[in-house]
Amino acid sequence: MKRRTKIVATLGPATDEVQALDALIRAGVDVVRLNFSHGSQPEHIARARRVRERARALGREVGVLVDLQGPKIRIHRFREGRVDLDDGARFVLDAGLPAGAGTREAVGVSYAALPGDVARGDILLLDDGAIVLEVEDVKGTRIGCRVVVGGALSDNKGINRQGGGLSAQALTDKDRADIGVAAALRADYLAVSFPRAAADIHEARALLHAAGGNAGIVAKIERAEAIADLEGIMQAADVVMIARGDLGVEIGDAELPAAQKRIIQVARSLDRVVITATQMMQSMVENPIPTRAEVFDVANAVLDGTDAVMLSAETAIGKYPARVVQAMGRICQAAERQRLTTQSARRQSMRFSRIDEAIAKAAMYTANRLNVKAIAALTESGATPLWMSRISSGIPIYALTRHADTRAKVTLYRGVYPLDFDVTIADHAAVSHDALDRLVQHGAVREGDLVIVTEGAFAGVLGGTNAMRILRVGGSS
Repeated sequence: MKRRTKIVATLGPATDEVQALDALIRAGVDVVRLNFSHGSQPEHIARARRVRERARALGREVGVLVDLQGPKIRIHRFREGRVDLDDGARFVLDAGLPAGAGTREAVGVSYAALPGDVARGDILLLDDGAIVLEVEDVKGTRIGCRVVVGGALSDNKGINRQGGGLSAQALTDKDRADIGVAAALRADYLAVSFPRAAADIHEARALLHAAGGNAGIVAKIERAEAIADLEGIMQAADVVMIARGDLGVEIGDAELPAAQKRIIQVARSLDRVVITATQMMQSMVENPIPTRAEVFDVANAVLDGTDAVMLSAETAIGKYPARVVQAMGRICQAAERQRLTTQSARRQSMRFSRIDEAIAKAAMYTANRLNVKAIAALTESGATPLWMSRISSGIPIYALTRHADTRAKVTLYRGVYPLDFDVTIADHAAVSHDALDRLVQHGAVREGDLVIVTEGAFAGVLGGTNAMRILRVGGSS
C-alpha cells in the first residue's frame, strides 16, 4: 500500500551534500522546507535548485515550501553568552539595552514595542517556556520581572506572552524581501509565520503575486489570536500548519492536543490542507530510532486526518536525515492501515458551489462503495484531486496534469500522487483510455481493475471537470 500521508522535511547542513540529499529523496520525502529563519538567500536558492535537479534525476516529484521567519521576538545576547537565573530573583527585559550587554540582572530585547504590550501580572515565557517570568512593573523601556521558573538562559532566545496579545505584525521587512526570493525560486508553497488574522494572509498573497509568484499560502497557527480567528485565517489560506512550538507556549502545552484535533477537523471541513509540525521525531536528531512517545505522536496525527507531518531539526541538522524519513514513513503507513483512516463520514448537509467540486466528491463517494483500484483525476490546477483528498479513503488518487507546478503542489495532498499527462495532445474521444494506459504504465493498475476517471468536456480548461467515468482496464467501455 502506498503511503498516503505526506512527509515535509527541512533542508539544512545535514542535507547539503548530494549523497545525503539523494538518500532523503529516496527515503520518500514529498516536500522540502526552506527555513528562512536561518541561512542566506543564495543558500536557499541553491538548495531549491539542487533538490529539483536531484528529484528529477531520481524520477520523483518533490515540492518546495519557503517558510518566512516572521516577527520572532527575542532577547539579545549576554556578555558571557549565558546566565543562570534563580527562582524568585529580579530580572529586567530592557528594550533600550544594547545587544551583547546582557547580565544576570538584565538583557536587551529585539522588539522595541514590547514594553507597551505588557502590564503588571503578565506572564512572559522565554526559550519555549523553559524560563517563566512574571511582570512586576514597566518603566520606560524597562520591564521589571520576577523569575517564576529559572534556569540557564542563553543568547537570542524567543519571548512569548502567555495568552498571546503581542502587537508585532506578521510580515517584517525581511519577510517582504524574502517573498521576492520565494517567487524567484518558484516556491510551491509560502508559509506565513505568526499570522493573527486573515488580513495577514491576504497581504502575503498580494505581495507574492506582485513579485510574480503563484505559491500556495500556508498559514502557521502559532498565536493564540490565530486560534480565535481560525476559520477566517483558513478561508484566506490554502494550507494551515499546526506550529506546536510557539502555539504550545502561548496557549499552554496541556491545551495542544485538543487544539491540534480541532484545527485538523476544521481544515478538512473547509477543504484546506493541514500540516502537523514541531518535534515529531526530535530524539532522532541524535538517535537512530524514535521514542515510543514520538511513534504515538505521529500516528495520532495521521489518525486525526493530517495531510502531512513535518520534520525540522531532525533533517536539517540531525545525524540521520534519511533514516528519520524512513521511520516516519513506516509509522504513517501503519496508522493508515487502521480502518478509521479510510472511513468517510456522510456529510448530509454538504452543498456544492462548483460543478468540478461535485464531480470530485461524487467520485469519492462512488469509489468508497465500489471495488475501485485507483482514481485518475485529469486536472489543470489540482483543485479536483484536492477536493477528492478531503474525503477519507484508502484508494489512491492520481493527479494527471501537464503542469509541473500543479504536480509539485499536489505532493502535499494526502493520498494524491502526481503523474505527467498532457491532456491537450490526447484524442479527446479516447482521453479516458489514454489516462488508463498512463496508470498501467506507472504500475498503478493492471488488467481487469476498475478505475474512476474524472475529466472535462474541453481539454486544458481550468475548472472544467464535469464528467466521471468508471472503466475497466482492458475493457472496451
